Amino acid sequence: MKKRFGIVSCNLYCNFMNYGSILQSWALSQAVERLGNGKWQAVLVDYCPNVLLDRNPLSPVEYMWDADPESRRQCELSLPAIRENYYRLMDFCTGHFDKTKKYTAETFSKIEVDEQFDGFLCGSDTIFCIDEFGFDDGYYAEYPVMKDGYAVSYAASFGDAQFDENTYEILNSRLGNFKAIGLRERKYLDYVQSHTAVPAHMTVDPTLLLGAEDYEEITSGRLIHEKYLLLYSRRYNPQMERFAEEFAAENGWEIVEISLRASNASKHRMFYEAGIEEFLSLIKYAEFVVTNSYHGMIFSVQFTRPFYIFSRAQCDTKISELLGLFSLTDRLCVSGQKVPIVPVDYHTVHTRIQLAREGSLRFLKKALEKCGT
Repeated sequence: MKKRFGIVSCNLYCNFMNYGSILQSWALSQAVERLGNGKWQAVLVDYCPNVLLDRNPLSPVEYMWDADPESRRQCELSLPAIRENYYRLMDFCTGHFDKTKKYTAETFSKIEVDEQFDGFLCGSDTIFCIDEFGFDDGYYAEYPVMKDGYAVSYAASFGDAQFDENTYEILNSRLGNFKAIGLRERKYLDYVQSHTAVPAHMTVDPTLLLGAEDYEEITSGRLIHEKYLLLYSRRYNPQMERFAEEFAAENGWEIVEISLRASNASKHRMFYEAGIEEFLSLIKYAEFVVTNSYHGMIFSVQFTRPFYIFSRAQCDTKISELLGLFSLTDRLCVSGQKVPIVPVDYHTVHTRIQLAREGSLRFLKKALEKCGT
């Protein structure tokens, strides 16, 4: 009988559906099953934290980050694409995951009988960010069925969360729920190692556990045959938009845009409705990528596309640390002004990724082997 591991992460429930959240769970499930050589099964736990119970990704305006009237108007204009994107991403999850029924804090205790998991994998993404989720019992393995050696965190992130004396005390207690702790960023590694007896290591984002060839099966063919620059915006940035427009004009490229700036349809080709397969294709075949998305950056690197990334609130730590791993800190745009376009030495970049990948896979294999013991 296969050992079964439940993946608990922020992916199916949110205010806006997110390519990166879905892809990191898919990549983690693929990595787990490969490490188990056919003897392990990864199952996506359909878990909705209390803080997300009232979110509606089909109508996300009420809880969107940008509260200014214009951003809200643009979101309203984008609703047809938002809804198409939602259904495409949910179809992907249905077709590409083994998935449980829905669980909440009220019903999570039933998962022990329903699923009989051998362990839980908490991560990746910003599940430890108390500014977003608080100390969620699912993300911090606080439910009784997850404690006593049955939970491992993988590439969990604190985001840019701030702790004080009281919340540090809670944090120390919650971290003790895990058999092993894999963190995505180095920022809190020393703290975790010095305040808990649980083994803690740096691990790469799950999407980096696989290579570009592994994503071919879920990447659609080329969608646009003209040369284009992909502008992928997770939050509106007028400097980033201006940079992309000037750069594309200099090179004679069309702009393909994934964003909520619906009014840009008069000058760009908008593609917010893209599903997972289309999203990967749009990156793979772009002449250049301009983004403020962490996973937009990762897949630009996976597909060896030249790119620039702009900073974004709550994302600066994870962006800067990953650029350091890639040795691509010069890819970060701060001012939005023109910068020299230097070719990326992707052979060196992927050599660095491979070393980090191997270490992360060793951590994951060892942690899961000990899960439940």
